Amino acid sequence: MFKKIVFTLFIGLIALACSSDSDPSTDNGNNDSSDPDSGNPTESFDRGAVLENWADNIILPAYRSFVPQVADLNDRALAFAESVDQSNLDALRTAWLEAYKGFQWVSMFEIGEAEALRFRSRMNIYPVDVDDLNQAVIDGNVNLELPSTNDIQGFPALDYLLYGGAATDQDILDRFSTGPNAAAYRSFLTLLTQTMLDLSSAVLNDWEGEYRDTFVSNTDSSASGSLDKMVNDFMFYYEKALRAGKVGIPAGVFSSEPLPDRVEGLYRSDVSRLLALEALQASQDFFNGVAFGSSSQGNSLKAYLDYLNAIKNGEDLAVLINNQFEAARMAILDLDENFSEQISTNNSKMLQAYDELQRNVVLMKVDMFQALSINVDYVDADGD
Repeated sequence: MFKKIVFTLFIGLIALACSSDSDPSTDNGNNDSSDPDSGNPTESFDRGAVLENWADNIILPAYRSFVPQVADLNDRALAFAESVDQSNLDALRTAWLEAYKGFQWVSMFEIGEAEALRFRSRMNIYPVDVDDLNQAVIDGNVNLELPSTNDIQGFPALDYLLYGGAATDQDILDRFSTGPNAAAYRSFLTLLTQTMLDLSSAVLNDWEGEYRDTFVSNTDSSASGSLDKMVNDFMFYYEKALRAGKVGIPAGVFSSEPLPDRVEGLYRSDVSRLLALEALQASQDFFNGVAFGSSSQGNSLKAYLDYLNAIKNGEDLAVLINNQFEAARMAILDLDENFSEQISTNNSKMLQAYDELQRNVVLMKVDMFQALSINVDYVDADGD
């Protein structure tokens, strides 16, 4: 009996030690809205309100803005293919950049039809495989649904076709007008933009159909619940597509040397910082529940953490996360607009920007996930 008492006291002391505020914690002592019958405060929070805000005020409006941008991109491609001249090339390039910026606001939502279609992979795998792309043009009848073609389609493929592999704009025009396989290049160009429009429209149609209600109604606090799945998708995007893809990989964080040819917007050259900033703002707005195209703020991950009074080292976790978003933004703003140039001249700044982005991986993927009782559902090969 004495040994059992000592053992029980020992376990209690361990539990007390583990609850210090050096880890994210919650304090619901002053929260009168908690369900008195619930032993877990995460269960009493209105998860459905967050899902509604995400669906109705963020995801659907973002796609409703993006799809017309891609439609305009497709129209401009068709006009250019019909009449290859500088004016139509300029218009096509402008539409490409506008749609590329718009894509940064929907890319993180790899759920539902977007997941089924491999939307992000088919829209924005970079760098483009130039040799495979040129061979696909020559061969014709390429099947862009195959995963093996991810790196010859989407925005990066258009980046190359509209800006790369040529010294002057006239060389670009010749590619589509008088050069070898000019007709095939025109056909491939319009195939790319039509495919992008088809993919984007399919995802929007899914959200405007039954999927919106399915998503919002699935309020389960489990790995299969919409909130848990969306938070994992958001975190995967931030960690892999934003932190690693846009900054870490080209900066050489995961390789023996920097890889300046792996930047987003490689051939346009002056948009990699712009696209990174768009993606960062989209990520922060999602965390805060900011309605797309607006400053109004609704139910969100921040609201959830505030409800739980999540604390890390004595400080408000949501505040820490937002402060780190700002630190990352300042670090990215300090970079050259051409990340390839930045890597070549002073890669230490790229590494500093990566470090600032990485700090929020820890705050969100470790501390936020723990506070919200959400498990990571994807494999992490590079650590936190």
